[in-house]
Amino acid sequence: MATHLKVFAVLCLWACIAGSAAAQVDDQLTARHRVFPGIGPGLRAVKRGPDGRYYVLASPLVGLAIFDASGSKRELTIAAPSGSMAGSSGAGSLAALGSERPVIVFGEDADVGAQGKIYVADRGLDAISVFSADGKLLQSIPVKTPISVAVLPDGEVAVSTLRDPRLVIVFDKHGRDVREFGDAEQLSEREDLNRFLSNGFLMSNGPQLYYGFSYLPEPTVRQFDTHGYAGVDFQFNSVHAMPEASAIRREIERQERKAGAPSFKKVLTAFGVDRKTGELWMATHNTLMHFDKDGNRRTTYQIYTPEGARLEANVILVEDERLLIGSDPLGVYDFERPDKKK
Repeated sequence: MATHLKVFAVLCLWACIAGSAAAQVDDQLTARHRVFPGIGPGLRAVKRGPDGRYYVLASPLVGLAIFDASGSKRELTIAAPSGSMAGSSGAGSLAALGSERPVIVFGEDADVGAQGKIYVADRGLDAISVFSADGKLLQSIPVKTPISVAVLPDGEVAVSTLRDPRLVIVFDKHGRDVREFGDAEQLSEREDLNRFLSNGFLMSNGPQLYYGFSYLPEPTVRQFDTHGYAGVDFQFNSVHAMPEASAIRREIERQERKAGAPSFKKVLTAFGVDRKTGELWMATHNTLMHFDKDGNRRTTYQIYTPEGARLEANVILVEDERLLIGSDPLGVYDFERPDKKK
């Protein structure tokens, strides 16, 4: 009986979350079409490089697929594990230099620097792997359980990990740890629970670094400068968010009282930043929110594929006239930017 009650309580928790998200939606967005052929299961990241090409990480089935500027032709795949090059017919692939190991074991995130270097947070290798634009392995920076990576100016790279005491570690171009910043949010008396709830992912637009907290009751993205000083918080904390946040806080209290590793469903599932304006787009599953550069929420949407299926976002790339929003396993879809409609 106790087990059935526990399952019922968890189902009620997530029903409350889904209901509260739907209650405050202003409009809905339907994708125009799917992009990046062959990309679906395992989708982790979509970035656009200074060369105009698209860099799409899908682990472990594909690896890092590099598409031309139109997004229609795959030009190169930086090696996935042998025998699992799903959908890579005709694409180039590279083995690890001087090693029988695959170049990418399990990529969690990727980014591209201004000089064309590619950075992959590889949790399978416990490293940040650095590649040249043509896929050659240049450097491996040892990092325990990296989950996100963002390139900063001057050859530096910011990394978030699963368990490091600080939220962000910054490495210089030689792979040296030069500074760490960001503290776990204090939501519990258990420090391990606080650290888990503060896990998140990174994005940079050059002068600013953005940290999205995956599990906080109120979906939150925090802006930092490159030295670690906090700026704007983009947060969904309106009256519509209160039922969801209250349900999650009750679950935090429940898990605080029991032994064992924390286990929560993600609240914030994706975000993207307009590099020109500083506006931010945030997703909680298939609910998409648009914030101005000062952290004010402007509009909220529910997002769907062209066939009408809910799109549970885990990737957002903000471009001038469109949003690329991806979901594992459905793939990546092209949306017209509603704020740019004439």
